[in-house]
Amino acid sequence: MDSPYLFGNFDAAEFCLIAFFVFFAGLVFYLRREDRREGYPLEDDVSGRLEPLGGLFFTAKPKTFLLPHGHGTRTLPDFKRDTRPIAARRSAPMDGAPIEPTGNPLIDGVGPGAWNVRPNHPDLTLEGLPRIVPIRVATDFHVSPEDIDPRGLPVLGVDGLKAGTVSDLWVDRSEALIRYIEVAVDGSGRKVLLPMTMAVVGRRGVKVRAITAAQFADVPRTASPDQVTLLEEEKVVGYYGGGHLYATPDRQEPWL
Repeated sequence: MDSPYLFGNFDAAEFCLIAFFVFFAGLVFYLRREDRREGYPLEDDVSGRLEPLGGLFFTAKPKTFLLPHGHGTRTLPDFKRDTRPIAARRSAPMDGAPIEPTGNPLIDGVGPGAWNVRPNHPDLTLEGLPRIVPIRVATDFHVSPEDIDPRGLPVLGVDGLKAGTVSDLWVDRSEALIRYIEVAVDGSGRKVLLPMTMAVVGRRGVKVRAITAAQFADVPRTASPDQVTLLEEEKVVGYYGGGHLYATPDRQEPWL
């Protein structure tokens, strides 16, 4: 007759339970080391002093990643400190105190408008083509007849004023969707990108709650008229994200 006991009073169920806990503890240990490849070392909130790395148990060994499309390699963790100057000051000398912008927070990357230093080259498809491009380049894309084609419609800021006109749509070749609206800004001759997720498209125009009409003039531009780099995307999205707090003075005041 078969017995559930492997030896003595130690049975198979007990073995499986112990094996699971050992595996789970090892998984947590592995993930805790891997999640510290970027963003470290941390800084003290008040003094700016670098915090300890955490030793063997919390710091992974450097690993070299081979980037696609000939973009070289990247070794992480590299423990490089972000030394970009930020136009802001701490409101109080204590942990967790909010920072107050001293310049234009939409451009300086403060608070919700913060952006990360990503590679300054376009995101690419598996075939090596720029992934996000205007429809004038990706001519095999079109707007469904059942949907509103915003090209030619006015773009209105949160103040209700006209900022410009939609001149084109930028599509994601890999995921077949619209990523950005290209806006020809009135009176400047500039064309800037508006994230599709921050726009409300209607038959009478495109409404934007993030920024005012005048602030469209300072939206970060792309170096190329027909493609956008990963770094440029960070700055563009950060600009509109910051507008939800800094676009108007009343947005910075408490609700209660």
